[in-house]
Amino acid sequence: MPLYVDHLLKQQDTMIAMLRDMVEMETPSADKQAVYRLAQYMAGRFAKIGANVEFLQPNAGNHLRASWGSDNEQVLVLCHLDTVWPIGELARRPFCVEGGRAYGPGVYDMKGGTVQAFFALKAIIELNIRPGHKIVFLCNTDEESGSMSSRALIEQEALRSRYVLVPEPTYGAAGAVKLTRKGWGIYHLMVTGRTAHAGNDHEKGISAVTELAYQILKLQALTNYSVGTTVNVGVITGGTVFNMVPDKAEARIDLRAASHDELQRTEQEILSLTPVTPGAILKVTGQINRPPLEATKGNLQLYRRAQKIAADLGIELPGAHVGGVSDGNFTSSVGAATLDGIGAVGDGAHAVHEYLELKAMAPRAALVARLLAE
Repeated sequence: MPLYVDHLLKQQDTMIAMLRDMVEMETPSADKQAVYRLAQYMAGRFAKIGANVEFLQPNAGNHLRASWGSDNEQVLVLCHLDTVWPIGELARRPFCVEGGRAYGPGVYDMKGGTVQAFFALKAIIELNIRPGHKIVFLCNTDEESGSMSSRALIEQEALRSRYVLVPEPTYGAAGAVKLTRKGWGIYHLMVTGRTAHAGNDHEKGISAVTELAYQILKLQALTNYSVGTTVNVGVITGGTVFNMVPDKAEARIDLRAASHDELQRTEQEILSLTPVTPGAILKVTGQINRPPLEATKGNLQLYRRAQKIAADLGIELPGAHVGGVSDGNFTSSVGAATLDGIGAVGDGAHAVHEYLELKAMAPRAALVARLLAE
């Protein structure tokens, strides 16, 4: 159906201008006022095309809900407005367009996909399409930091929805959608030992750093690539001076697993670590942050539908299996059919070379429009 593509191609410059606006509003997750400024900007854009807007949890996140249509059934579009980049990154990497690509912090993850989804809704309204269901956008402001304040809202909206579209970045040069995502757990290991003089009384000390080294080897042994499980000790600290047996050491641990059972099994291994060094004390805290997004029957049906629409638009739409997480993990886990990674084509999420392919914006927005409208 060329209708949507033609309509959106005529608005390409306007899409790029909106993308510039969004990228030039820096939105680190921890800066509530910064992300709220972008949420207000988006609220204004939604209101201008006739959507109803409201802010949710103003004391926690200023998450934005925008809805269009009055039908009882709804379809959910799930976006996040925050990025991993701190205030000041824009000065180092200003938004620019060069060689058919847009560059800048957050351009690919996921401000580009948010622009495309917004213009998909705008096209539906301007072309006077009546989908027969309400279209709801939930734009949260804390996805990159774990969606702590928005998870309940996301799951609540998902349970009301026929299906969920997540315009997170696509995967790879072919622009694959993300059929599965691993589940994610975050843990903190604290080791307590006993101090002693490193020269005079070394034998009286209990080295927390040495004990932590033993535990790191145990944790590394939990990684099993054959089933997609990884345990990464990403941050370690310990000791204060080199000539003292250290009594404190700690580690931050990242767990990824492809299935619920494997995620829970490996979590129990982490939570039940025991000391190797006599007298050392371990304390492990943390939990599963996101369940896996698995290839459920509903998710695969939605993907096959998207493939048919994409073929009609001249787009190949492969599927990918990835280790990164998104809020789509939550929506799928509560039983809502979810299609994730339906956003921008490009590369460099969480990386300084981040970019978006401009030629893909209108066709990918058209794909979202048809998924929303049909």
